[in-house]
Amino acid sequence: MFRTALRTVLAHKARLLMTVLAVMLGVAFVSGTLVFTNTLSNALQNSSAKGFDHVDVAVTPGYQPDVGDRIVKNPELTQAMVEQSAKVPGAASAIGVVSGFTAIADKDGKLIGGGFQSQGGNFWGAKDARYPLVSGHAPSGKDEVVIDAKTAERGGYEVGDTVRLSVDGPVLTPKITGVFTTDDGNVAAGGSLALFDTPTAQTLFGKVGTYDEIDVQAAAGTSQSALQSALAAALPKDKVETVTGKELADDQAVTIAASMSGLKSGLLVFAGIALFVGTFIIANTFTMLVAQRTKELALMRAVGASRRQVTRSVLIEAFVVGTVAGVTGLVAGIGIGAGLRSLLGTLGATVPDGPLIVSSGTVAAALVVGVVITMLAAWLPGRRAAKIPPVAAMSSVHAAATTKSLVLRNTLGALFSGAGVAVVLAATTMDGSDGQAPMGVGAVLLIIGVFILTPLLSRPLIAASAPVLRVFGVSGKLARQNSVRNPRRTAATASALMIGLTLITGMTVMAGSLQQSIDKMASSAIKADYVVSMANGNELSADIDEKLKTTDGVTATSPMRNGPARIDGTTEYLTGVTGSTIGELTDLKVDDGAFKVDGSQVVVDDVLAKSHGWKAGSTFTANYEDGKKQQLTVAGVYQGNELIEGILVDNSALTPHLAEPADMQVMVKTSGGASDGTKDRLEKALGANPAIKVQSKQDLSNEIAKMFTLLLNMLYGLLAMAVIVAVLGVINTLAMSVFERSQEIGMLRAIGLDRRSVKRMVRLESLVISLFGGVLGIGLGVFFGWAAGELVGTKMPTYELVLPWGRMLLFLVLAAAVGILAALWPARRASRLNMLAAIKSE
Repeated sequence: MFRTALRTVLAHKARLLMTVLAVMLGVAFVSGTLVFTNTLSNALQNSSAKGFDHVDVAVTPGYQPDVGDRIVKNPELTQAMVEQSAKVPGAASAIGVVSGFTAIADKDGKLIGGGFQSQGGNFWGAKDARYPLVSGHAPSGKDEVVIDAKTAERGGYEVGDTVRLSVDGPVLTPKITGVFTTDDGNVAAGGSLALFDTPTAQTLFGKVGTYDEIDVQAAAGTSQSALQSALAAALPKDKVETVTGKELADDQAVTIAASMSGLKSGLLVFAGIALFVGTFIIANTFTMLVAQRTKELALMRAVGASRRQVTRSVLIEAFVVGTVAGVTGLVAGIGIGAGLRSLLGTLGATVPDGPLIVSSGTVAAALVVGVVITMLAAWLPGRRAAKIPPVAAMSSVHAAATTKSLVLRNTLGALFSGAGVAVVLAATTMDGSDGQAPMGVGAVLLIIGVFILTPLLSRPLIAASAPVLRVFGVSGKLARQNSVRNPRRTAATASALMIGLTLITGMTVMAGSLQQSIDKMASSAIKADYVVSMANGNELSADIDEKLKTTDGVTATSPMRNGPARIDGTTEYLTGVTGSTIGELTDLKVDDGAFKVDGSQVVVDDVLAKSHGWKAGSTFTANYEDGKKQQLTVAGVYQGNELIEGILVDNSALTPHLAEPADMQVMVKTSGGASDGTKDRLEKALGANPAIKVQSKQDLSNEIAKMFTLLLNMLYGLLAMAVIVAVLGVINTLAMSVFERSQEIGMLRAIGLDRRSVKRMVRLESLVISLFGGVLGIGLGVFFGWAAGELVGTKMPTYELVLPWGRMLLFLVLAAAVGILAALWPARRASRLNMLAAIKSE
């Protein structure tokens, strides 16, 4: 039986090629994901570890939790602590570290690097071991700076050039006195790093005389743990914490691995989808192959082969196919992993150098996935073939499925579908986070149920195409009959396409609906023409609001300033606004009381009011960080949203209690409304600062839309793998169908059906099957998009369902195109059959 199985595989190389391709694509996606994420993780970890080469022990401020109604300020690291650390036995040197956001503009005034990767810091002394200079000298004074080599290259800067940069205030134009190299992870990820002398850095980052961290290097012969113990004994225990360089590197490695885990899981989900779709094709292929060999298998049974041996022979074929697919998929996956890494570079993301990582786990996963998936998919057809009595098989009495089996299948499908719909509908009534897991379970049940029911659904849906197919005469009629002749095969083929389109449609519905809800939220919550904020989301300098107030055409401004306070034993962040103008700049719906922010009167969002039991007229005591208290009165309760929420209090009440007032954003109203000219005027008033964004409501919406569009395009690209596998499935099914119907096609040719009509028949059959899968997929996608939207609506009041009719029509056209393309080769093969040879075939 083993030799027979191998001969069978070799005898049907062309038939099994599509199956190998389907499995190979899924395996390639899995192994490519593992190679890519392992390579990226290893490169980032190695780069990160290099950053700790000059840190044996790091000293950081000790965290002090808030106590009772008092906000406790964390201790500071002073110059005396740096000097004390350097004198500890076993210490070779100690460096005080200051860091913060620093935006560097290129020569065209554009920000270099991403906002969150744009960093600044201090250069320690004339030489800093952390940042070896490749040219120039160390910075000295507020008019000098050194920058990293990659930023210098991207910005076109050299030593002696003047550079425009900003920390959180006005634009600075220091001279570049040096260029250095670094293993800093932010720079490796495409960011920038600017270094000032220590006093300048402390002034710019608002840390005069203090440090964020003290990095201590051990003397020769002193271990990191010994140095840590010495520092812990010498420094105030209640003011500092110490951690070794190895612990920092290990923690960073864990963080990187965790971030890679999310990316890996996401990519593997799509690989799983491709494999899931491929499973249908494999099962379909082996079902047809077994059906074609029924008499052969029956003859084996008649000469003494047992049922188990017949099943085993089919599984051996599957093992060979799975092994070939696993090996080729692994090779292709290594190429995909390398390609994805290169793609990051072309998209502007900088990846640290490092080797391509192909681990033993990746090799094992590729082979196991290829073999196991193929054998599982082939097990049922093999078992079914073994159950056919030899005499019945040789006389082909077994061909039709029994009524009992169809009733059982339809009943099972109805139960799964009903349970799936019920669970999804129940999940839509739950809170957003609570309903996610039930909805996922319901979606899986419904997809399985619809897959089981597709043979039943295929007849009425394909029958609906009869009026259109009549236009094509005999070819159209034959195509419709062929489509419903074997409902199970049609169902398996259509289901592969259905799953891909279900996911694509569902995500498109969700993305469009979310975008509209955000547009609606921005237009309904904000009446301001512009919102000014930092490029990296950090705080603005408090003088930005003053500059905007004096700009021509500005009629009203209000900063949004955060300040902590202890309220009822918990820390809440109050949002300071200009009470006299906030009403002109926002349009928040008030549920209770009035929208009045003045002196001790505040407004709170509905969620916070509910959690504290507040209503209009309620009073509470705010305990500020400076130790002072104030009784505040709730003037009104408004409906919060993603843009504005929390406790809004007048800045005249909040600012006196803040040690360092800073604004998260400033809202601006102008006399002429939003326009390019007004925006340019505001940007010039702020010194054309590369660190500051001036955005209209449309800009805010477009920024969010870009994120949705980027994410959606990435998902489309990943799901394209499932669609490609589905195309292979349609080709495979049609090729097998043409082979099975060789005699029938020969007879049709003999009685007058020409080659063009045969081609048209096969193409129309493929088109009908693909459109059937497309209609099911789009219908399920809309249902899942609606259901997921109901969950989002519990957290976003402005959410409403938007059906992207244009895109759904495009997806239907895509399904039709899949059908037409998939039919090209099978149709050509069918039209070229020799009619006499075909008539004589069995």
